[in-house]
Amino acid sequence: MKFSMNENGFTGTLPFGQLLVSSNEEYGYRPYQLLVSSLAVCSGGVMRKVLEKMRMPAEDIQIEVREVVRIEEEASRVSKVHLHFMLKGKIDSAKMPRVMELTRKNCSMVRTMEDAIDIIETYEVL
Repeated sequence: MKFSMNENGFTGTLPFGQLLVSSNEEYGYRPYQLLVSSLAVCSGGVMRKVLEKMRMPAEDIQIEVREVVRIEEEASRVSKVHLHFMLKGKIDSAKMPRVMELTRKNCSMVRTMEDAIDIIETYEVL
């Protein structure tokens, strides 16, 4: 991974392609958006694997970021993120608390940030 300065931010060169990052969202993804996206997608990927191992494969998982709280007085630090998972498939609702527990325990991004950000995770089976 390598990041090079450009006129409006930075361009990252990653194995899959280029990533434009800027404090101005007209020119690229804002750093906090990438942080929140990493939390959401890492959790979703782990949840998918957990459901498969429990023999309840999801037909679809959608993740809605319901809230992002930033503290302006602390350099706009992200202090809270609420992720809401919407699952479709033959999923046993009684097993979802364990699915949520295993997802949180095994998501590297959540584990990295859990002491710095209040991460709220909710779900519904559709």
